[in-house]
Amino acid sequence: MEFRQLRYFIAVAEELHFTRAAERLHIGQPPLSHAIQMLEADVGAQLFERTKRWVRLTEAGKLFLDDARRIVALSEQAASTARRAERGEAGELRIGFTFSTPLTPLFANVINRYRQQYPAVTLTLHEMATVPQIEMLARRELDLGFVRPPEDTLPDNIGVTALREDPLVAVLPTGLALARKEAIAISELAELPFVMYPHSAGTGIYPQIFRLCRDAGFVPRVEQTAGEASTIIGLVAAGCGVSVLPGSFERIRMDGVCYRPLLDAGATTTLLLAQRKGEHAPLVQAFLALASSAAL
Repeated sequence: MEFRQLRYFIAVAEELHFTRAAERLHIGQPPLSHAIQMLEADVGAQLFERTKRWVRLTEAGKLFLDDARRIVALSEQAASTARRAERGEAGELRIGFTFSTPLTPLFANVINRYRQQYPAVTLTLHEMATVPQIEMLARRELDLGFVRPPEDTLPDNIGVTALREDPLVAVLPTGLALARKEAIAISELAELPFVMYPHSAGTGIYPQIFRLCRDAGFVPRVEQTAGEASTIIGLVAAGCGVSVLPGSFERIRMDGVCYRPLLDAGATTTLLLAQRKGEHAPLVQAFLALASSAAL
């Protein structure tokens, strides 16, 4: 059975006239009659009763018509879906993002705009640190990743696009004398205990804090670690130490904690969009173009 035969059958079933059906299909009547005979032979059932004056569907033909229409509709839907996927308008896009990314206006703007422009695309979002994202991108388990600059060199097959610069801020207990200052230098934290992500978390902020501290002449004394930024902020509020986080976390308000700008040069962190080099998938390119335009 050929797909062409189904289209021919539907035309005859709807016209109930071979000549009109042939005109509708832009073919001759003899090839149409032959195609219907071959279809009936393939199906193993008579689909039409015909005389020289009329054509009628048999009971088998009526039932076959319902299925034939469904098959043709599904075929047209499949073709349409494939064309939309080719244009980057359908499919699934797997995107990673760091813990601070949802707190940036750019992220919400890009995700909302993308959903509006490409409603048929399924966005699967994964919250994770920078290093695991890069590893999953390299393994083709993610398509894109909102990351911070990693400690190590990026793999050869991973490229990044810079989206925005975020200031780093000191996270302080409100009872600390430093909290009364409008801005501080990171060297003023030298004698204080730090609350940080564990090194094993693979965050981009961890090595950057150490670089800033070393440039200021000290190594931070880490007394508490936590895998979630909200936990870090809560531990600072509880007096367990101080921390340094991207300024986007200032949106998290908690009693007993305050945020102060850092005066040091280089006390910023870049939000990057990572992807595999040479990745030309329309879904990826459409998202990258939208994110890049939003960052301007």
